[in-house]
Amino acid sequence: MFIDRVVVKVEAGTGGSGASSFRREKYYPMGGPDGGDGGRGGDVIVRGDSNLATLLDFTYRDAWVAERGEHGMGSNMTGRSGKDVILPVPPGTIVRDKETGEFICEVMADGETHVIARGGRGGKGNAFFVTATQQAPRKWQPGEEGEARVLELELKLIADVGLVGQPNAGKSTLLSVISAARPKIADYPFTTLQPNLGVVALSDHRTFVVADIPGIIEGAHEGRGLGLQFLRHIERTRLLAFLIAIDVEDWQVEYDKLRHEVREYSPELADKPHCVVFTKCDLLGELYVPDIEAPDAFGCFAISAPGRLGLDALLDAWWRQLLAMRKAAELASEPARPESFLP
Repeated sequence: MFIDRVVVKVEAGTGGSGASSFRREKYYPMGGPDGGDGGRGGDVIVRGDSNLATLLDFTYRDAWVAERGEHGMGSNMTGRSGKDVILPVPPGTIVRDKETGEFICEVMADGETHVIARGGRGGKGNAFFVTATQQAPRKWQPGEEGEARVLELELKLIADVGLVGQPNAGKSTLLSVISAARPKIADYPFTTLQPNLGVVALSDHRTFVVADIPGIIEGAHEGRGLGLQFLRHIERTRLLAFLIAIDVEDWQVEYDKLRHEVREYSPELADKPHCVVFTKCDLLGELYVPDIEAPDAFGCFAISAPGRLGLDALLDAWWRQLLAMRKAAELASEPARPESFLP
């Protein structure tokens, strides 16, 4: 089952209270106060785990409580701090405060950690309050309470290429042929009810990730069909491939509809590099690329996934585009070199 949105309750540990204690030993008649501080409460932490693909585990447990800190003790002994609680989440998870809608953090990589609820500070023991005029204080501090929050976790898949198209456009078939993914394939609309990821392996150890997004229909940006439920999963893709079945009535209209739905959902998403892929060309017996107006596309391709025709050219184009984007990002991140001055 693919779960991409959950609500969980988290509570960080309360800090331990400080101790009120006095040293009482033989030969130390004026031992004085020796109450130690309380330990700090444990934090609640989210950590990226690449072994996870959904938020399914959070449907079985929706409350997470960190350990509280131990109280301080005599002999100036500080209480033990509470253990942290770690929530493993798949990369691509966004954490928000459910009540306020505040954005808290975004987990993008395996092993990346963020503190989402901080444990309470431990209270001070009476030894802390000793002054020149107050040699035997009896006051101490209680530990602070840890943060308690209701959080919303939302998963957005991370992929290099996102396959976008109408139901039965051949997205799942293409993914099953070019990768080891095994999405459900059938001859009726909305066969794909959840996003699927597949790793494409080319020669020379070149790999990239392709995401098969459930069918997009007209009005998807308004929530029709499976629209809003899965449109967000293509937000993190680096480039888009608009799949159009070769047997549709009007190729141009089909392309314009898909572009319109994506743009209405997110103008930033529509500005990502994209290409057009005509599928099911085995119905014609040849790889035919219709002449459509797609000035922003970096290419138009014709394929037959079952016949494995035209796939090499398509995958090579995807790789070259991804490589160019990667190099451009590296150049943009390099610090500007200082100008050299001639003597």
